[in-house]
Amino acid sequence: MSASERREQLVAVGRGLFAEKGYEAVSVEEIAAEAGVSKPVVYEHFGGKEGLYAVVVDREMADLLGRVQAALVPAHPRAMLQSVVLAWLDYISTETDGFRVLVRDSPPGMAEGSFASLLRDVAARVAGLLADEFDRRDLNKKQADMYAQMLVGMVANTGMWWVDVRRPKRDELAAHLVNLAWNGLAHLDGKPSLTKPA
Repeated sequence: MSASERREQLVAVGRGLFAEKGYEAVSVEEIAAEAGVSKPVVYEHFGGKEGLYAVVVDREMADLLGRVQAALVPAHPRAMLQSVVLAWLDYISTETDGFRVLVRDSPPGMAEGSFASLLRDVAARVAGLLADEFDRRDLNKKQADMYAQMLVGMVANTGMWWVDVRRPKRDELAAHLVNLAWNGLAHLDGKPSLTKPA
């Protein structure tokens, strides 16, 4: 194998092991054995398990964020919402191991490159779009950040549940997510309040 082919093999092996067992449970010895190489080869390419994990996470985050960004095209807000939900679920369907790596706990001290930072990035992009929509509807656009967090959290948590159960099918799940989010957004109160108990 060439050096680049070996590197890609190690990334694929690490991705599979991290998805199956989590970062802490995987050792350099296990990665090397699964790839059919010696431990020094892993160190030579990545400097250790941490370096390999960082490459895997960076690639998965770039893939998922790229899909979501491509779905955030200016269109009717409901169509955009549907496009984003489908992009998220497509990623989970086609890159299940990658998604599992992202949603597992990151190694200690790894603040950047984590699933939480990805969600913050997606929410920031959604907030900008929501602010414009809120402005058009005479709603308080300062609340767009809060609503973006709610939407992204709803889709992300549903995805974490769905990655294991896979029921209902992708399109049906997407329809339900869009239904809840859109019908909720379409009927927002300008100044919501809690009802008093009877």
